[in-house]
Amino acid sequence: MAIPIILDCDPGTDDAFAVLLALASPEIEVLAITVAGGNVGLECTLPNVLALVALAGADVPVYAGADRPLLGAFVNETRVHGVDGLGGVALPAGGEPADGVAADVIRRVLREARRNVTLVGIAPATNLALALITEPALAEKVERIVLMTGAWAEGNATPAAEFNAFNDPEALAVLFACGRPVVLATLELTAQALCTPAHLARFRAAGTGRCMRALCDIQATVPLGPRFAGAGSALHDPCAIAWLIRPELFTTRDCTVTMDLGPGPSRGRTVIDRWRRTGAPFNATVLETLDPDGFFSLLGERLARLP
Repeated sequence: MAIPIILDCDPGTDDAFAVLLALASPEIEVLAITVAGGNVGLECTLPNVLALVALAGADVPVYAGADRPLLGAFVNETRVHGVDGLGGVALPAGGEPADGVAADVIRRVLREARRNVTLVGIAPATNLALALITEPALAEKVERIVLMTGAWAEGNATPAAEFNAFNDPEALAVLFACGRPVVLATLELTAQALCTPAHLARFRAAGTGRCMRALCDIQATVPLGPRFAGAGSALHDPCAIAWLIRPELFTTRDCTVTMDLGPGPSRGRTVIDRWRRTGAPFNATVLETLDPDGFFSLLGERLARLP
């Protein structure tokens, strides 16, 4: 039976892979896609999602959400994603967003669902947190929360903080405290999903559909930065979707995670106790290792199914 999910995103180049992987996978039933600002502003992330859904020929409602975090403002990453979020690759325009605000829609879907719903967050966690802090009892309808966020070592937005966590650490703290199982794909995990030019060439050879062509064109715009010595760039967000589809590709560790919410250079750091130093109860499962060959095989096979 397909896993019912709400997918919260901020496309973003790697979000594009994640959105289309979810839409291409029968193991997942995407009930709704909610959108926040983050990688770029909401004025770009929302039409990006609408264009991706239309490109896939999918019938999934898309809802606009937060254009700012619970506190302050989002810090965009145009150096990686381009000013439009998709590296300047122009997709045919999609349809219109569905009526409703993301947090309200998340609550409604949870309230009406006959089975518990998995929340998948590959953006700053604002929309998900707003839904749960305004109606906390609905957490009982959440099967689990799967997030691409955090790092147990070095960040990528700051030396301490990963991008999504840095953009709304208060929202992330809400999710860690809500009492539902949380699964984290951190930077250490997503670094193992390193997309090299050779992977991109195999993707182009695997399918000739418009979705695969668009994704390859988008990924080709991502700079090969110094973090991986120019060898490639990490496909962060698809890791969260891949875990839902093929958990056997991953190893995991139960951990205790807290957020650094203070001002200063450590703000947004996910403090991940992997070795039970604090003795505090576990509140998250951290994905630790990935089978990269299996991951890229899955990604290529599923994306080749799309039109």
